[in-house]
Amino acid sequence: MEHISKYITPDIKLSCYEDKLFKSEVVFDHHMLIWFISGETRIVQGEMTHNFKAGDIFLIPRNQPATIINYPKDGLPHKTVVMVLSSKTLSEFYANIHVKSFAVPIPKIYTFNNHPLLQSCLASLIPYFDVKDLPANIATLKITEAISILRALDTGIDAVLTNFEDPGKIDLADFMEKNYMYNMPMEKFGYLTGRSLTTFKRDFKKTYNTTPQKWLTHKRLELAHYMISDRKKKPVDVVFEVGFENLSHFSYIFKKHFGYAPTALIAR
Repeated sequence: MEHISKYITPDIKLSCYEDKLFKSEVVFDHHMLIWFISGETRIVQGEMTHNFKAGDIFLIPRNQPATIINYPKDGLPHKTVVMVLSSKTLSEFYANIHVKSFAVPIPKIYTFNNHPLLQSCLASLIPYFDVKDLPANIATLKITEAISILRALDTGIDAVLTNFEDPGKIDLADFMEKNYMYNMPMEKFGYLTGRSLTTFKRDFKKTYNTTPQKWLTHKRLELAHYMISDRKKKPVDVVFEVGFENLSHFSYIFKKHFGYAPTALIAR
């Protein structure tokens, strides 16, 4: 797989995947504003699946687990402009802006389709990727412009962009039931539930009376079984969405767990 990235600054990049498919499971440490030039992306969050194509613009809030699957389309690579809205950048932006208090927003992906203001802002970055030694203040101005446009388009976006808190301690069972399909390190599961790794494993044992890895594997296999048997999906389309890394490994443990291969469900 060939992946090419060009950077204006560490917070602005042009990303291009030439291969047939790229899949990752991520929890971004910062908000990510993304504009599609070509290709398609499927993002799975909990029970929600989002599909994005050329021209679409969306914002992924930080600390939200997601499975991201990137595809080329119509003979063109998967190509995007990615702008990182870091906590440092946002803190500086809002330093002299009075923002009223908000309740903590419900996590979600914010979509802006091909809004002309945002599209113009992000498209104007393209020539900069081929300029050497671009002054840093120019990139800063473009990020400031993007944040200002986001605030104009969605009056509630301040609640998201000004939330700089680390995740607090939350109900472990509720979080795990909604996010078990993400193949994250145990440390990240702990962080997102407001726990150290040791506390996470201890609380998990109290809640489920088993280890996190055994429980995760069982839940992912059950979900895969449902998606193939009830929703008539192909194993190759399911394997990434339920948290496995490749089809052969998935098929092996599926057969070991249920006593038959995932393809047997299709035959039935």
